[in-house]
Amino acid sequence: MKWNLRWAAARRDIWRPSDLLAPFRDVGFEPSMSKVAALWSTKPISVRLDDLDRICAALDCTVADLLEAEPVAATSEHDRAGRAVGEGRDEPVRPTPRRGRSRAPRSLPPN
Repeated sequence: MKWNLRWAAARRDIWRPSDLLAPFRDVGFEPSMSKVAALWSTKPISVRLDDLDRICAALDCTVADLLEAEPVAATSEHDRAGRAVGEGRDEPVRPTPRRGRSRAPRSLPPN
C-alpha cells in the first residue's frame, strides 16, 4: 500500500504536519503531535478505521485518496512460500486423514 497523506493534505493547501491539527480538531479527531508527525512522515503499519474516517473527513477526501494499492511481485522462492496451500496447483488439494494407533481410519470431511 502507498500512503498518500501528504498528497491529500496538499490538495487542501496544508504543507506541514502541525497545520493538520486544526482540521483534525474540527472533526473531533485529536491525535498527539507526535502521532500526526508519524502519519505525515512515514507509512503507518496500521490505522484504526475510525481514525481513517476522521482523517478523510478532515481533508475532504476518500480512503482511495489516502491508500493506493501497489502490485507486489514474488521474486524469490522465499516470497512464494507464504502463498495459500494448493495455490497454483492444477488438481484440488484434499486433506488426508491421520492414521490412529488402533482405531479405524477416519473418513474425509464433507466438501
